[in-house]
Amino acid sequence: MSDQPVDQDYLAKRQLRKGTAGWILLAGLGVSYVISGDFAGWNFGIAEAGWGGFVIAAALMGLMYFALVLSLAEMSAAIPASGGGYSFARQAMGPAGGYLTGLAVLIEYALAPAAIVIFIGAAVEALLGIDGPLVYALFYAVFIGIHLAGVGEALKVMMVISGLAVFAIVATAIALLGDFDASRLFDIAPTEAAGANAFMPFGWAGIWAALPFGMWLFLAVEGVPLAAEESKDPARDMPKGIIGAMIFLLFTAVLVVFLLAGAAGAAA
Repeated sequence: MSDQPVDQDYLAKRQLRKGTAGWILLAGLGVSYVISGDFAGWNFGIAEAGWGGFVIAAALMGLMYFALVLSLAEMSAAIPASGGGYSFARQAMGPAGGYLTGLAVLIEYALAPAAIVIFIGAAVEALLGIDGPLVYALFYAVFIGIHLAGVGEALKVMMVISGLAVFAIVATAIALLGDFDASRLFDIAPTEAAGANAFMPFGWAGIWAALPFGMWLFLAVEGVPLAAEESKDPARDMPKGIIGAMIFLLFTAVLVVFLLAGAAGAAA
């Protein structure tokens, strides 16, 4: 009971200002956080676990994130305050729990951009033949600059990039549809690992090794509540936005893991 006044003061200082974003824009924001994971990561996961093992790993990550999203949606309606998961954890577990949650979020959002610029560097190398720290620093600076320009500007740029990314995934899926060959999903010979078979050639250990890569299909969707202050009606828009983003990401995950993996393998 002694923490109650502190919590009330905490929430009072973080009352949301009325924003302009509806739930569709918030859902688009959630997709923009994650969509880069559809371009890189799943291929490494298949290399670690085989197609079947990666599907299991991705399904487990999808189940975990869907449960997380439903929890965040409920808390976003009950506690419409800025701070996202940090604020929710602080209310439920006190200042110490909030601090640990906030620290974990900071670590996540510090490491994720580093991984993304490495993927960007690989793409630039494939297109232009150059890669390295200067390429990473250049793209890192570009995106930091966009965010420093303002929230509205960052949202617009992110929506455009996300729209292009989604279009690229769907267009690629349609283009490769005729090349899809289900047998290519199981072309890795089973190893001697425990539980290995044609479906998961690296056995149970492969599923464990693929979990971090399966996470990339959904990683950062939990960042949507951090934009609560930009929404018109946080209590209504935030739950719709984050659930809508997760449903759309499940759709793109199926396209990538099933259709693109088999079609790209056949095309190669």
